[in-house]
Amino acid sequence: MTAGKSAGKLEPSAAPLRVGIFGNLGSGNIGNDASMEAVLRYFSSDHPSAILDAMCGGASEVTARYGIPAIPLYWYHLHDKWVSGLRAILLKVLGKAADVFRTAAWVRRHDVVIVPGMGVLEASLPLRPWGFPYAMFLLALFGRLFGTKVALVSVGAGDINQRLTRLLFDWAAKLAFYRSYRNPGSRDAMQRRGLDTTRDPVYPDLAYYLPAPPAEAGDARIVCVGVMAYYGSNDDRQNAAEIYSSYVAGMKDFVRWLADNGRQVRLIVGDTNGSDYKVVQEILADLRESRPDLDRSRVVASPVSSFADVMQAIQPAGTVVAVRFHNILAALKLCKPTIAISYSAKHDALMADTGLPGFCVPVGALDLQLLIRQLEELENCSERVRQSLTELNGRNERLLREQFTELSTALFPPGKPAGRSAAYRPAASG
Repeated sequence: MTAGKSAGKLEPSAAPLRVGIFGNLGSGNIGNDASMEAVLRYFSSDHPSAILDAMCGGASEVTARYGIPAIPLYWYHLHDKWVSGLRAILLKVLGKAADVFRTAAWVRRHDVVIVPGMGVLEASLPLRPWGFPYAMFLLALFGRLFGTKVALVSVGAGDINQRLTRLLFDWAAKLAFYRSYRNPGSRDAMQRRGLDTTRDPVYPDLAYYLPAPPAEAGDARIVCVGVMAYYGSNDDRQNAAEIYSSYVAGMKDFVRWLADNGRQVRLIVGDTNGSDYKVVQEILADLRESRPDLDRSRVVASPVSSFADVMQAIQPAGTVVAVRFHNILAALKLCKPTIAISYSAKHDALMADTGLPGFCVPVGALDLQLLIRQLEELENCSERVRQSLTELNGRNERLLREQFTELSTALFPPGKPAGRSAAYRPAASG
């Protein structure tokens, strides 16, 4: 835990406890929302009378799904549906100034703001500095100025080459009251970036705290394939189209091989904004053209809109091959033998932690023969993998319970009076 601020506003008083949730939430990224759901589950069980609200990317979705008030992360998003061209550019510029005052006002009325998980200190996918990095900097700055405790909980971090993006994230981390990371590599990355991490703990990804359907062996003939619209990292903008085409071609080859070799395939996504579904449709269209006699029930798209949906789609499968980080994590949580198609260090760290470092294929080297060899090897040792993952999942759940106990001690001192009941209630497990 990082130090450097007094209890400030959190001294016992007659005021109710107000907690804000901050991040790219409700915007279609299933993994981000899973992290928020884990934190909401913690509040429901440990602090049920706290007053919760959010500042997030998809405010209306968060309110509709979780029943907590929310405001948009960016002022511009209140107006972007009705403007274009030069007017849109001017509104974006004005929006960055407006966001200073909006963020300040929102932070000031909270005792604590939690940033739940997510890769909030990394740039493994395309990212502009004046978007989320700027928002994170404002959050932490006003938290420090107003005595609001900002907690970065089980977050991901990595090396960042873009100087301004890195500086904004670094200052956000330095100004935060509490920091924990979802793997040792994230903490090491922040140390390389000049942050003192000696008091920053490492805990598992928050999604491990969510309830799950029973872990079953599944049908060995069913392979769940998770896809995404992958255009490269923040460093690859010039080659994005080429990277996307190469990745999709590799996934088409793999799914054709699965269908030709007696497997049933379930295609899933990890983001519901539409771009991932485009990849699904491209794969299905390729099969209809190249395998016109193939029974369409052999390769199907499983619609998902939440982490619980992803787990339900994965549950009948015997093995999983996926690229989205939280598709992979959902499979491991269900004790499924899994191959990760890696586009960042977080994939490598996750697979190493689960004892499966050899089943991590770089997305830039998406070789069909390598995927086939790894799948066959994984199927041959599936029982041993499932037993190992069962033990690991139990450990991760215990560690996250320890973190939430630590959070309660650090952020919510004894004697704080109860507020109104939080609206969120955890969904029943699958």
